[in-house]
Amino acid sequence: MDYKTLAQQTSQEILGYNQDTSGWKVVKISKKVTVSSKPSKKFHGNLYRVEGIIPEPTCKLSDFLYKPENRVTWDKALKMHNMVHKVDSDTFICHTITQSFAMGSISPRDFIDLVYFKRYKGNMNVISSISVDFPAYPPSSNYIRGYNHACGYVCSPLQENPAHSKLVMFVQTEMRGKLSPSIVEATMPSNLVSFILNAKDGIKTYKAASGHRQQHCAHSSFPKKK
Repeated sequence: MDYKTLAQQTSQEILGYNQDTSGWKVVKISKKVTVSSKPSKKFHGNLYRVEGIIPEPTCKLSDFLYKPENRVTWDKALKMHNMVHKVDSDTFICHTITQSFAMGSISPRDFIDLVYFKRYKGNMNVISSISVDFPAYPPSSNYIRGYNHACGYVCSPLQENPAHSKLVMFVQTEMRGKLSPSIVEATMPSNLVSFILNAKDGIKTYKAASGHRQQHCAHSSFPKKK
């Protein structure tokens, strides 16, 4: 599989979701986080859009969300999140195992996702992910293998305060198994709000290695103006 091409296509897809303003229905607003949804074109479920403000520069926020090493220390929805294959400096494959949700109604899932970082014009960073087949990690009988259709984060400087960031997250997760769609729809908005709040708390204590942060801050996906 050409992982790099798929990663680049997924990033463009997330950019398209970010520019799409039609058809979204607000399903939850809590603690300055807004969750909207619309029917996914990928499966019989919803595409969710989650928006919040993070009081950190875009560069620091992007690095924090991209690096897999510390994810389970702050993302309370996850049991495990490990990089299992590095494609290049901006692209990797990770294996994730979730916690159970909805007081045990949704059992843990595992996912194999292709993650990609790309910087766009205007200091906007996109971290995209999509589920892939990876022969070294086939589905096991221990977990139901879920599937993430194109998902991702769009991080950009807040116009009125560039030292802070606007974070927009897109999620369209196919849980699979024998779950009723109504259970997923009832629990997903609250879980997505919790993710943003957990990220806010987690980044306060996050200490990125300065070299790696510089790499993404100066990441040249487009020519600089001369």
